[in-house]
Amino acid sequence: MPKPRTDARERILSVADELFCREGVRAIGVDTIIAQSEVAKTTFYRYFPSKDDLIATYLEERNQQFWQLFDQVANQYPDDPKQQLLAIFRWFDEVLASPESYGCAFLMVASEFPEFDHPGHQVAIAHKQQLRDRITKLIEQAGIQPAEELSAALLLLGDGAFAELRLFRKPNNGISLEKAATMMIAAYANA
Repeated sequence: MPKPRTDARERILSVADELFCREGVRAIGVDTIIAQSEVAKTTFYRYFPSKDDLIATYLEERNQQFWQLFDQVANQYPDDPKQQLLAIFRWFDEVLASPESYGCAFLMVASEFPEFDHPGHQVAIAHKQQLRDRITKLIEQAGIQPAEELSAALLLLGDGAFAELRLFRKPNNGISLEKAATMMIAAYANA
């Protein structure tokens, strides 16, 4: 029985998500996504006029999911910005430990498409800037200075762990991001 048209877009994005994460974005062609999504070529191009459009939409969907989860994690400690920060890095530890995790989709797309004006690269930059801004705001609310410097360091910590996972295909090498973030926050708070 043919799959209903109403979920064709979601199937395409789901297949793209799985293949892009596992194989890399450049390595996967549109024809592979069409075949595995079981949609007609015309259906694919109705939703995504180009692979670049698919990449940008894929990252926008990832971005939306990320912020929903980020808010759920942070909202566990509504009046404690320091605990919110630590909870975020504890969440990152859990994501990194998951066998389904292949690293950060935003870093992957930005590295595979280094052209600054590529639509996927732009979505990746916007995501990382928003993450840095949100972390900076939590640091400021915790009364720690210089907030932007610590935020940059914490973002490097997280991005480095996700890049390492992509490179070596093993989780954190026994390093806890939460523990490292705790030490970094304490060092800045006591400076």
